[in-house]
Amino acid sequence: MQWKGRRQSDNVEDARGQSGPAFGGGGGGLGLLMTIGRIFGIKGILAAVVLGGVLWKLGVITPSMLFGGSSPAGLTGQADISPREQETFDFVKTVLADTEDVWTTEFKRAGKRYELPAMTVYRGRVSTGCGTGSAAMGPFYCPADRKIYIDLAFYDELAQTFKSPGDFAQAYVIAHEVGHHVQQLLGTSDKVAAMRDRPDYNQFSVRLELQADFYAGVWAHHNAKYLEQGDIEEAMRAANAIGDDAIQRKSQGRVVPHSFTHGTSEQRMRWFKKGLQSGRIEDGDTFSIPYQNL
Repeated sequence: MQWKGRRQSDNVEDARGQSGPAFGGGGGGLGLLMTIGRIFGIKGILAAVVLGGVLWKLGVITPSMLFGGSSPAGLTGQADISPREQETFDFVKTVLADTEDVWTTEFKRAGKRYELPAMTVYRGRVSTGCGTGSAAMGPFYCPADRKIYIDLAFYDELAQTFKSPGDFAQAYVIAHEVGHHVQQLLGTSDKVAAMRDRPDYNQFSVRLELQADFYAGVWAHHNAKYLEQGDIEEAMRAANAIGDDAIQRKSQGRVVPHSFTHGTSEQRMRWFKKGLQSGRIEDGDTFSIPYQNL
């Protein structure tokens, strides 16, 4: 995929250095002072405050960091960002910019206004409008705050565990999550969420996920001028690897269709390909088709 040197989105928050409160622990700097007081008494607190004052004078910390708040990025993980990770960060910003261009145009064609989503890049755990997110969840979209969340380490798992390397496979993952944002703007997500208590809710979840795959294909259709040989194969390989049946077979040795939430490998590849061939949002109605025909 040709991406270097192109526009990057301004809607990406780098939260990789915000993995936790200053000095560790749930109470921030104040919590640390209280702990020191319990163990070492008032002399320990005074020594900690004096040390904090020295560090403040040296410009290492601020008073807010000592008594609560966040430490500077360099103290919580930003300093150990490798050139490779930074390149991946620049890549996801470019991909998000591409989706902004495509969906702004498509919504305008439909007489609608596209509201740009935000993306938060984090490490380990992150606080979201939908609760606490973790890297174990993989990339995800939170409809409550309309943000996409991604720990870039997921791409290593995509390549190693799911055998789906390549920059376009990575781009497909982002485009799929942006597809959920499109569904939120169109009201589709809310309609499916309202069915959560139904016994056949999983089927509606599958329909929602396959439509997001279709929207990822629509994005790829309109982004074709930046594609290189083998890019589509990368995306199809990723879609194949993260189908419910493939994941269940790999993780538990058997497939349980009634527990599917995202669709089979074959379905995910098919709907991505449909979007790629069509390029029209109107052709992605996964809800009017009999479930067995998806």
